[in-house]
Amino acid sequence: VQLVESGGGLVQPGGSLRLSCAASGFTFSSYQMYWVRQAPGKEREFVGGITQSGRNTNYRDSVKGRFTISRDNAKNTLILQMNSLKPEDTAIYYCAAKGGYMWSIKGEDYDYWGQGTQVTVSL
Repeated sequence: VQLVESGGGLVQPGGSLRLSCAASGFTFSSYQMYWVRQAPGKEREFVGGITQSGRNTNYRDSVKGRFTISRDNAKNTLILQMNSLKPEDTAIYYCAAKGGYMWSIKGEDYDYWGQGTQVTVSL
């Protein structure tokens, strides 16, 4: 099983980034997918998730209206489009996969994790 994030980097406040997560080694379309982030010295936190079909998404309040999660089950790819970025969005961003059909914002419920990609929002 592999989840490989890409697309992180340094961006100015107000800018945009598009993160990708390439999945392999499991049946991607059978798993809910999530984005989780961890800032230096802070607990990791749920960013958002998407159902197996891609029809439903869920976001933490602080990113609603700015971040969009999508998936392409034909390409085994998860996307996080981040707009209007703020310095407080600076963190390592991880994608994660969860089996089953119950939403969870708890990382311990996730089955597979990527290695993370750094996002830094700064002048």
